[in-house]
Amino acid sequence: MMGRGGESSSGDAPTPAAAPVPADGGVRLKQEISLLHGVCLIVGNMIGSGIFVSPVGVLMYSGSYGLSLVVWAIGGVFSVFGALCYAELGTTIRKSGASYAYILEAFGGFLAFVRLWTSLMIVEPACQAVISLTFSLYLVQPFYPSCPAPYIAVRLIAAMIIALLTFVNCMKVKWGAILQVVSTVAKVLALIIIVIVGLVKLGQGHTQNFEDSFAGSKLNMGDMALALYSALYSYSGWDTLNFITEEIKDPERNLPLAIAISMPIVTVIYILTNVAYYTVMNMDMVLGSEAVAVTFADEVLGWARWLIPLSVAISCYGGLNSSIIAASRLFFVGSREGHLPNILCMIHVERYTPIPALLFNGGMALIFLCVEDVFQLINYFSFNYWLFIGLSIGSQIYLRIKRPDLPRPVKLSLFFPVVYCLCTVFLVVVPLFSDTLNSLVGIAVAVSGAPVYFLFVHQPPSARPAFFGKALERVSLLTQKVCYCCVADPDLDLDNLPDDKMD
Repeated sequence: MMGRGGESSSGDAPTPAAAPVPADGGVRLKQEISLLHGVCLIVGNMIGSGIFVSPVGVLMYSGSYGLSLVVWAIGGVFSVFGALCYAELGTTIRKSGASYAYILEAFGGFLAFVRLWTSLMIVEPACQAVISLTFSLYLVQPFYPSCPAPYIAVRLIAAMIIALLTFVNCMKVKWGAILQVVSTVAKVLALIIIVIVGLVKLGQGHTQNFEDSFAGSKLNMGDMALALYSALYSYSGWDTLNFITEEIKDPERNLPLAIAISMPIVTVIYILTNVAYYTVMNMDMVLGSEAVAVTFADEVLGWARWLIPLSVAISCYGGLNSSIIAASRLFFVGSREGHLPNILCMIHVERYTPIPALLFNGGMALIFLCVEDVFQLINYFSFNYWLFIGLSIGSQIYLRIKRPDLPRPVKLSLFFPVVYCLCTVFLVVVPLFSDTLNSLVGIAVAVSGAPVYFLFVHQPPSARPAFFGKALERVSLLTQKVCYCCVADPDLDLDNLPDDKMD
């Protein structure tokens, strides 16, 4: 569930449910989001820390400036197709859990559980590890301009930020609101500075890096898939668009139109940002940089170079906060469906925060900080991420055939989901040959969910291992005492708490 342009909102974050609808007509979310507001929400949600880390990965696997820009453009078009498909799914299946809910609705509990299991074990924690490491690198690298930042220092700061934000969200959900505004301003400021400076340099005649720009291109399918992994990591915010479907005015018209306007905007911004990088830095400088925007700032901004790392760090801070919230909500929803232990749907009795889910998610993210290479982390979770995003879009095709009469406020031509599914097959199958080890890690995590599902979900409670039930009861009781938690009411929506519970 990757959320804001590289933050895991996982595309798989639960969507806010509409207020319960009583028999007499009921209460619904107000449709207050206009076309302009929808465009702003999408752009703000997509642009995140990914654009400050992914350019190195895209260039590394594409081999040339020219091909890397083509990859960024392909990533933008691919994301438009996915966003449009999710617009239909989000208005057709109005359940919390996004892709988890869509797979559950179409294909049943087993595949939905495996999707949840992979999020639990690899997708969400690995994505958060990438964001926290990006935060740490951009904070530390300016102090080491001529050498790599110390490995231990970077990991310790990344661990501290994960722990801090986990604590903040355990204490109060509402604390993140101001943080998100500051984060949005910071990332937009950083990109504006980079793009303007790059275009000025280009206008001054600094075009030498673009001569013979396709020389050295890696045209084999394996490298192309891995380059797309890095680019799509930056575009990944599109899969949370169904957050706004219930609240947008005239969704049949405005939601697809908002996507059609905002996605090209983000694509152009990303391409211009990379053009700016390439104008100022040669290929060796880009590939040798651990924090490409810091290297860019050191080259051209003089005394103002501190603005870039500070802005990127603030952006990552906000993005990590969103990812932690989204992941904890996904596990909370999965627990309420009976696919995860009740411990993960417990909430604090006064603050109404899902403390056990937050602590589990934070602990898993800390484990993934032990992986040395950021791009290896991206490849770790990208296999499973795209496998199940493809499956969730496949559910759109399946439901069109099996349940053609379902109300669909937004209805696309089947051309879009069919093309998207074919592309995800490419993203999943080709890396099996070009990046076999990381792909096998992803497969092993997914397959390991099968016996867990059979033993602890599919089997009736009486047939499950007795020792497991007793151990779970003890852990559950201890968690309630230590965290001051209880199992949440099934109808409680953490994203739409009453005002008296948010104070």
